[in-house]
Amino acid sequence: MKQSIKLLSVFVLTTLMALGCSDYLDINEDPNNPTSAPIEGLMYQTTFETTRNTQRVGSTTSFFVQHFASPNTATSTDIHEPVSYGGTWSNLYFNIGDLVTLIGQADEIGAPHYSGVAKVLKAYNLSLLVNMFGDVPYSEAFNSETLQPAYDSSESIYNVILQDINDAITELGAAESAASPAGDDMIFGGDLAAWTRTAYSLQARFLNHYSKLGNYDPGAVLDAVDNGFTSNDDDFEMGFFDESNASNNPWYRVAVNNAGLLLGGWLSEQTVNQLNGDTYGVFDPRIEFITEPVSDEDDPRFGEYVGTRNGAGRGDDPEQGVRAVLAVGSYYASGPTDPLENMTYAELKFIEAEAALADNQPVRAYEAYEEGIRSHMEKLGVDQAAIDDYWNEPEVSDVTQFGIDKIMKEKYIATFLNPETWNDARRYDYQYADFEAPVNSALGGEMIRLVRYPDSELQRNEANVPNRSMTDRVFWDAQ
Repeated sequence: MKQSIKLLSVFVLTTLMALGCSDYLDINEDPNNPTSAPIEGLMYQTTFETTRNTQRVGSTTSFFVQHFASPNTATSTDIHEPVSYGGTWSNLYFNIGDLVTLIGQADEIGAPHYSGVAKVLKAYNLSLLVNMFGDVPYSEAFNSETLQPAYDSSESIYNVILQDINDAITELGAAESAASPAGDDMIFGGDLAAWTRTAYSLQARFLNHYSKLGNYDPGAVLDAVDNGFTSNDDDFEMGFFDESNASNNPWYRVAVNNAGLLLGGWLSEQTVNQLNGDTYGVFDPRIEFITEPVSDEDDPRFGEYVGTRNGAGRGDDPEQGVRAVLAVGSYYASGPTDPLENMTYAELKFIEAEAALADNQPVRAYEAYEEGIRSHMEKLGVDQAAIDDYWNEPEVSDVTQFGIDKIMKEKYIATFLNPETWNDARRYDYQYADFEAPVNSALGGEMIRLVRYPDSELQRNEANVPNRSMTDRVFWDAQ
């Protein structure tokens, strides 16, 4: 059972957030004001910030995969302009730095249960960082004496990620630990079995990223799947608390802001048309749990679901009542305290389907594909009859048409708003049906593969910053 955090004081959390920081981003330290936090405080901090980082990265990548589109014409992220995502970079480094500290403290006191959880979180945050920016500082990044750290290759950091996961699995199973997480773990409340399942599930995800490379091992992916999540109840997610806007579920906050005409969370027509039947000729009932139809009775599209073309904006349409948005009360923005997903059982089943297909196990692949669809629909709250109707559509379940395209189509919806969708899009070379570069593309119609390095790096670490463009690729995104 996920740890309930409604009783946690915002004051305590805010204090811990102020204490936690990465050596890489430190400027000055006052020896009279210690900045180290106790191991319990670091666990609170890093579990909370890990889930926040999922949304921070997802709020950018969801435009790249066309889950979201801007309501305004040619908005920078929507059309792939070279934006400096310095805030996301800093938040990822802050959290990874705190996790490095947490691991060190756990090692000092002989607490492998703490270090095991921390290594799962560290591997996850490193993956968000590398898959967004490519080569980044790592080996020299957390040494306070190194002000201009060298960049490590994305491939070498993946080796660290996979080693962290292996180490975490061992440490989480340790028979003895001087201390173990409990109420300070804001994700699983100290449930080490849940963390072990999460470690294996993430291992399957990371190993599956190698699918375009010669060393891809689908058998190893399936071995990890076998030890991972077993149902929706196991999902790697975290609930929020509602004392302040800063502690709301951030997707809920996006929806509330949009309702208050601070526009955001508008759905791309790419996603809407897949769900409403325009692209595949099949109505997907999940659309009713993600967004709302046109509510303006004077609009000829009343009752229909209308998305927004990336880069084109809403045209003459009003700010409310016509275009599909992340609506308050919809599944992903249902309330301020509801969970935000880092990785789910449904995603793991689609990973299994892809790996089993590559491993020449078509029956296992097909069964995992069906389970991925059904489990995601069940999680959203779709009733069983509607799930069965959708599955019985030949476009969905005809085994003679089953293949990687079907798997990626369904996974695209099951990982709605999650940064993992951008990893899938790049591995799949953006081959989703009807997928096009945004109108007014800043990359001349090419698809974005990495984001620009932030201004802070270009200003203070320019000698080490790699010379690459946003169409260059992370190592696993081979051509």
